[in-house]
Amino acid sequence: MTNPVPTLTLNNGVTMPALGYGVFQTPPDETVAATVEALRVGYRHVDTAAAYGNEREVGEALRRSGVPRDDVFLETKIWISDYGYDATLHAFDKSAGKLGVDTIDLLILHQPLPTRFDLTIEAYKALEQLLADGKVRAIGVSNFMPDHLDRLLAETSVVPAVNQIEVHPYFRQPDVLAADAQHGILTQAWSPIGGITFYRDGEHTSTLQDPTILRVAEAHGKSAAQVMLRWHLQQGRSAIPKSVTPHRIAENFDVLDFELTGDELTAIDALDTGVRGGPEPADVTLETFGREIPEA
Repeated sequence: MTNPVPTLTLNNGVTMPALGYGVFQTPPDETVAATVEALRVGYRHVDTAAAYGNEREVGEALRRSGVPRDDVFLETKIWISDYGYDATLHAFDKSAGKLGVDTIDLLILHQPLPTRFDLTIEAYKALEQLLADGKVRAIGVSNFMPDHLDRLLAETSVVPAVNQIEVHPYFRQPDVLAADAQHGILTQAWSPIGGITFYRDGEHTSTLQDPTILRVAEAHGKSAAQVMLRWHLQQGRSAIPKSVTPHRIAENFDVLDFELTGDELTAIDALDTGVRGGPEPADVTLETFGREIPEA
């Protein structure tokens, strides 16, 4: 089938489907069936991570799906426990082995490690080497704030292709969006429909029940989730929705047949609360978040 999803061109010329399928918190025993379904629906970009514990199942889903390997953009992440030059080179071997592939399309550092930024730098230099060796097609980072980007760029030579961060209508991170744009880094949204807010105590309702988003959804005959995904795509971001429910997997993919107006985009932007759902990047340390990533 012809993939209808628009592509984004990374700063090294590699193209990537703008809409990806995510498997964060998807149990390994559910990952194969859910990822096969996503590929059947039409997704051609799958985002996983060493720390998710389901890379092996993503690889199995790719094989079972019958979709040619070259047609699927595979993205995964190095966990902080494997930072350091040699450790990160080995982490690639672990991820590639579990995925059952020779080449990873996008390999990113999962978090900055502010208390050991030397290890973060060494890990990124290993990514640069993997890129030079042709083992990965693009490299990037995740959850990097502007100061982390500045420190990284000062000590390395390849500008990250992607910075995957928490972005949804209740948490836009405009300072990070601006820093990414300034450096030619594509912003990729995790929790793009604000799922992280559903599990947190807060003063606001979930994004799926937000009156502004629901009004826009009604105007277009779409769901709140579809409106939020369209918001990302129209603003030039990559979005990685996740679900294991077949009808939601399909619903999240069905966002290409309508367009939000400028006023609607602005109204959604205005919902930003400035409240982060995920961990503060400054709080991520080996002591609090370190965990061993198993061998392939």
